[in-house]
Amino acid sequence: MQEQVQALSKFIDAIIEFAVKYGFQFLGALVFLIIGIKLAGWCAERIKGMLERKELDPMLVKFVGGVIKLLILAIIIIITLSNLGISIAPLVALAGGAVFGASLAIQGPLSNYGAGLAIILARPFTVGDTVKVKSISGVVTDVSLAATKLVGEDGEKITVPNKQIVGEIIVNSSANRIVETEIAIAFDQNADRAIEAIAKALKESPELSDETEPQVGIHDFSFGGIVIGLRYWVASSTYFQSRYEINRRALSALNSAGIKLVPLGKAAFIADAPASSSSAFNQDEDNEVGLPSADSKKK
Repeated sequence: MQEQVQALSKFIDAIIEFAVKYGFQFLGALVFLIIGIKLAGWCAERIKGMLERKELDPMLVKFVGGVIKLLILAIIIIITLSNLGISIAPLVALAGGAVFGASLAIQGPLSNYGAGLAIILARPFTVGDTVKVKSISGVVTDVSLAATKLVGEDGEKITVPNKQIVGEIIVNSSANRIVETEIAIAFDQNADRAIEAIAKALKESPELSDETEPQVGIHDFSFGGIVIGLRYWVASSTYFQSRYEINRRALSALNSAGIKLVPLGKAAFIADAPASSSSAFNQDEDNEVGLPSADSKKK
């Protein structure tokens, strides 16, 4: 029993000696670490505010602020460990080995961070732009190192890994998106009057963007009639809604002007259709109007 009391007494003495020797050092390092974390956040916010006042890109501002905060935190941690008497060199070697092993294990996710850095530095688009990558389109709401977040017209939230963006063709239409429509009218209709009616309907449409004038003209010629082309810009957030409404107004304007559209099936092939399709169409047309086919001519 006496031996146990002596062992406990020695343990308590060791704890007291350690607390007296290193307690204030540990407490000072902890206070220094807390103040350093607060200081890193404050410096990052000040730098971000300064960059925002210079009207720099929001993505770049966010990235620079994050990098500054990480650098200050790294310096604070190194100083804190030094104050505790911990050697930094073995930890740096251990961290390097851990990073190398982790990079081999998670190459896929890490490639997203590399691609995110490329997007932030190259800035092919920014927050608020409307982009289309492959079959995905939407308004950019956030760009991080890992992924880019979009919002579709129906409000759906789309998260695209950055490695799926870098190296692909990116269509950036800023806050607006182009609409291209083709309307086929018969050959015996007045094309100028049709163009005038559609142009008037477009000018009366509040959905159109004020940045670019709408374009209306003869786009092409089909075997059944004349193809009128429409090109105009609308807000990306209401793309389909605006397109459907303007199509309705254009059709109403043509009907009011007495312009007849090509009957169903007449405008099946445009001028740049394959030759085989064109020949088949011609053969059908010949048979339709009573002209003899090639086989009947041989007979």
